[in-house]
Amino acid sequence: MKKRINLSKVSPEAYEAMIGLEKYLEKSGLDKKLYELIKTRASQINGCAYCINMHTRDALKIGETTQRLFLLNAWRETELFTEKERAVLALTEEMTLIAGSHVSDAVYDEAAKHLTEKELAAVIMAVVAINGWNRIAITAHTPLD
Repeated sequence: MKKRINLSKVSPEAYEAMIGLEKYLEKSGLDKKLYELIKTRASQINGCAYCINMHTRDALKIGETTQRLFLLNAWRETELFTEKERAVLALTEEMTLIAGSHVSDAVYDEAAKHLTEKELAAVIMAVVAINGWNRIAITAHTPLD
């Protein structure tokens, strides 16, 4: 791939704003494995190789199983994910694909049923963050580590 902009070098202020969102999420109390599932699933949908590579490795480091990661894009077809995880994955997908049909009341309500308001806020911001990172990495042709 042709080398493109390195956002962190060209506009460190913009990059730091994204890091600020990550710092909020780190302190939010959001379960780390759940956060990695969110990041990986959104990255799969968006086709972001850099982020899929990063977040599957990060998930493995904190104890996520290879089986669940291999089947994440087919999570509806397995019983490997908890009801809470399933609700969060459905919300992640609808938020990531928001231009197609927006976020349905059914998906939002199911997520809200399994999450506290603070957790729901963190999940929403986690989806916003990874979709932003995906768009940066894809546009910049960020190479794999």
